[in-house]
Amino acid sequence: GETEYAVVLARDKGKTDKAISVLVEAGDYLWAALIAKNSGLASRSQDLYREGLQYYIGMEMFGRAISAATALGLSADVIDDLYRSGIARESRDTDLAHSRDMIECAMQSLDLSLLGREDEISLELMRAVQEQRERIEKQGDEGQ
Repeated sequence: GETEYAVVLARDKGKTDKAISVLVEAGDYLWAALIAKNSGLASRSQDLYREGLQYYIGMEMFGRAISAATALGLSADVIDDLYRSGIARESRDTDLAHSRDMIECAMQSLDLSLLGREDEISLELMRAVQEQRERIEKQGDEGQ
């Protein structure tokens, strides 16, 4: 939209600092750092990646934080921690009962689509679905 247009216009007119400041105001540190890097401002680029990393972690935008950490060459352990934080963040909003219901619905749809079919793959799928149902039932019994 408008932000992208303003950035491209500023960059194309040689106003790199303006393009970077517009992006920072919009919270797009990754693009700002890339523009700085492509303009020969390696130090500024690294600073923007560091600022972005902190910003993205604070905003719980872990995909972007991982991109910034990777660009900074941070260790695999740091990047793994960011992945785990992202997964934990996404899991907070996950309703396990709803997820189980959706899986069961998908298994029922698969059952219905396989009715009347007797080829080897269909039979293997039906067995796998039945085994999964038994596993789920067993886990439910153990959890009670």
